[in-house]
Amino acid sequence: MLLNRHRDEYQRIARDSLDSSLPSDSEFQTFEIERQSRGRRSFASAFRRWKSGHGTHVRLSRSSKTWRLLLRCAVAAASLLAVYIAFTPIFNPSYSRRPSHYTGTNPHNEKVFIAANIVDESLIRGAWGAAILELIDVLGVDNVFLSIYENDSGSGTKAALKELRNKVKCKSAIASGHIDLDTFPPVQILPDELRVKRVAYLAEVRNMAIQPLVTGSAGKFDKLLFVNDIVFSPQDAADLLFATKIGPDGRTHYHAACAMDFVNSVKFYDTFALRDSEGHNIGVPFFPWFTGAGHGISRKDVLSGTDAVRVKSCWGGMVAFEAKWFEANKTDVTAPSLEFRAEQEIFWEASECCLIHADLAAAVSATDHGHTEPFDSGIYVNPYIRVAYDATTFSWLEFTRRFERLYAVPHSWLNWIVGRPTFQPRREEEPGDKVMHQEWVFDGPQLKARANRDDLTTEVQEHGHWETVGRRARPGGFCGSRMLLVLKKHWDAGERMWEHIPAPAGVKDYR
Repeated sequence: MLLNRHRDEYQRIARDSLDSSLPSDSEFQTFEIERQSRGRRSFASAFRRWKSGHGTHVRLSRSSKTWRLLLRCAVAAASLLAVYIAFTPIFNPSYSRRPSHYTGTNPHNEKVFIAANIVDESLIRGAWGAAILELIDVLGVDNVFLSIYENDSGSGTKAALKELRNKVKCKSAIASGHIDLDTFPPVQILPDELRVKRVAYLAEVRNMAIQPLVTGSAGKFDKLLFVNDIVFSPQDAADLLFATKIGPDGRTHYHAACAMDFVNSVKFYDTFALRDSEGHNIGVPFFPWFTGAGHGISRKDVLSGTDAVRVKSCWGGMVAFEAKWFEANKTDVTAPSLEFRAEQEIFWEASECCLIHADLAAAVSATDHGHTEPFDSGIYVNPYIRVAYDATTFSWLEFTRRFERLYAVPHSWLNWIVGRPTFQPRREEEPGDKVMHQEWVFDGPQLKARANRDDLTTEVQEHGHWETVGRRARPGGFCGSRMLLVLKKHWDAGERMWEHIPAPAGVKDYR
């Protein structure tokens, strides 16, 4: 009985409402299938997210590698540039190692006529005067004639020149004079206004300095050396005279050779006179100075390191000429003696220092001594020989030239940016060519007298017009540019004695 009772106690009992909420076996199996399905979906989603993240990581990794490569290239390029900048002035400097024949002497005892116009009494008593005296010793006292001419420069300049005269050992003519401006051919500025061109005055002052050479009163000479108011080395002056463009015979082979003058340690100064071998004006005034226009011969010469850079004209503060072209009593030259001159056409200016080279080239071509090589007129710039206008700048020139080869590429870019060389309407003219020029002609009405006759720009442009005129070309068309430089009628002490008047609008220069 007890056994039966226990069996009844353990019989399965009916379920209540709470028990009915629990899943049945079939329901549980369905739930398990759904749960596994959701798990698989979650896993797939997670895998996709992982894969997506992994792809992004791969892309970022590739991008990082690209940037790292670019960074390495930039560092390598910067390192190479730094090495190039560091090594260039040491192992490949510009015009620093002078040729062995540059001895700073007069090896063949040639006769030299030194000419100068100087008014700065501090230079006469200082660096310039000392260098001139040393140069006379270097060349040989018996080989030199010194001619200095100054015009109306005041008592201080006259006193300084007198002191210098007492120290000079060679034959000399050191003169203070007065040039009457009324003797110059004037140009018509306005219907009632005549002025003297500044370049005409400068040309006459230079002609006075070489007068003893032209007349022959000082004797016969091999070389003429013109020296501006500069700071220079006497040994460099000797090398300009006797080492430039030297041939197998040990003698120089040039008609003219110029130094280079600097207004600061890198900036070339005398752009008014310098023209490349094809007559183009120069580029931005630092090394290598010339542009690549045309055949780019002058620029190539500079980059090659030659001491005879072919040009059509130059000055550079100090210039050596063959003296025979200036002597009136020549034996082997049939052309008339050279003299400095100016252009008389109004609103067309050219440096007397450029025109003298144009006239020299014309004289050479008119004789049996003319050059036949293209773009070589026998006129050269010697970049080894450098001068300055103050002692501080001069002291830096040996150092700063060592870095110049670094400037070549930036120089080309800057020339392109600023548009160098500028257009020169008469660059290709040859002496004797029949040409058509645009020239300015003044016309009325008559003007009343004015208190100030120096402010002329506006009035000039209101009283005239451009005309086309037929001409025969003279030497030096490549020297000129459109402007007018005239002497003032009155100026104060310390004030410049000339003024610049821009060319009126409307000129039609043909390219």
